[in-house]
Amino acid sequence: MRAFVFPGQGSQKVGMGLELAEASAVAREVFEEVDDALGQKLFQIMKEGPEDALTLTENAQPAIMANAIAVLRVLEREGGITLAEKADFVAGHSLGEYTALCAAGAFSLADTARLLKLRGQSMQAAVPVGQGAMCALLGADIEKATALAEAAAEGEVCTVANDNDPTQVVLSGHKAAIERAVAMVKDHGIKRGVLLPVSAPFHCPLMQPAADAMAEAFEKTPPAALRVALFANVTASVVTDPAEVKRLLVEQVTGRVRWRESAIAMKDAGVEQFVELGGKVLGPMINRSVADVSVTSVIGMADIEAILKEL
Repeated sequence: MRAFVFPGQGSQKVGMGLELAEASAVAREVFEEVDDALGQKLFQIMKEGPEDALTLTENAQPAIMANAIAVLRVLEREGGITLAEKADFVAGHSLGEYTALCAAGAFSLADTARLLKLRGQSMQAAVPVGQGAMCALLGADIEKATALAEAAAEGEVCTVANDNDPTQVVLSGHKAAIERAVAMVKDHGIKRGVLLPVSAPFHCPLMQPAADAMAEAFEKTPPAALRVALFANVTASVVTDPAEVKRLLVEQVTGRVRWRESAIAMKDAGVEQFVELGGKVLGPMINRSVADVSVTSVIGMADIEAILKEL
């Protein structure tokens, strides 16, 4: 059994998609369609930067999605396959869940781009700059990370945002609480705490205004039927009902990304091969979370040609 997985924020880099666009008209069409949907030259920012423009949440989210969908479309149209035939499940990390849903047919490419632009803008606007922060805990499991978050909160928000793998957990919340957490890592038997260069505290209760904005957006753009079942971030379990998908996407804005649990659950469901499209971030996390699975990263044309021989 096989799962196709899609990366989240942090996987963007200047030059992304360029090699693919130069090699494939199918990829160019994807980038043009996203530019048209957003009314901006996003692909130019992806190709040329500047890096601070690409890193902006409202640009990074649709850019990462567009890059992964371009890889998928080249696989499908030039490789003559369909995702529904080759994938038993899809999953994505945070914004990657939207990419996964686009891949599974729940949202059109244009709608996915617009939803992610709104999501990025709403997350940015939910908390004034400088009031929130996130940190990565290295050498921390979920138990240690949870204990640290509780100790550092002191009446403020400090909570687990991403449970990535058995060695890496991300905390999110008020800036002062996150800074306290970083200062206290050694007391909790955690190797290192690193403040993340993010502009807002994602996946914590401070994001409620963004969750409300997304709930409103899904009333106008609800998900359609899925051609492939999704493992959802906030439950680490399978979902196929569009109404449930909508509810979980809203919850995901403030809720925990249960990536480690999702990898375990997918393996327990029989997945032996994970294919990461458009990045090389999730593969290592999956390998640290479960044993005896194969993980393949597909980014450029050479990767596409190689994976087509396996599918």
